[in-house]
Amino acid sequence: MSNDCYSTETYNMEETMDFANKLAGNASPGSLYCLVGDLGCGKTVFAKGFAEGLGVSECVNSPTFTIMQTYSGMIMPFYHFDVYRISDVSEMYELGYEEYFFGDGVCLVEWADLIEELIPSDAIHIHIEKDIDKGFDYRKITVRGGGRA
Repeated sequence: MSNDCYSTETYNMEETMDFANKLAGNASPGSLYCLVGDLGCGKTVFAKGFAEGLGVSECVNSPTFTIMQTYSGMIMPFYHFDVYRISDVSEMYELGYEEYFFGDGVCLVEWADLIEELIPSDAIHIHIEKDIDKGFDYRKITVRGGGRA
């Protein structure tokens, strides 16, 4: 995995989902995508677009209370984590996270900075930022560690 870093700007939910969809097109089995951003910045919107890019037809919601949700994509399995409510990384071991992080599907982890010590060095990091001055639905999305979408 290269250390490429690039950013894009989106101005509505559709553009955010389209970007995520294209990024998922570069995913391969065993890929881990770490998604970070403030509350309400669009992480779940991004996750929905990413899932679409993997051929997931089910409704994708943030698994805030279940921590992890598994989807069968047409391309490969999609494992969606939301670790916002994790109070200790040992909870990730209880979930058997390694089976997913190092498995045959693609993982997307919302709030990945909360479990930083478990993230492999070859993970792809995505940071989403809002800027209300540029519009309510404006997002700056920065990707580090993977190829361009």
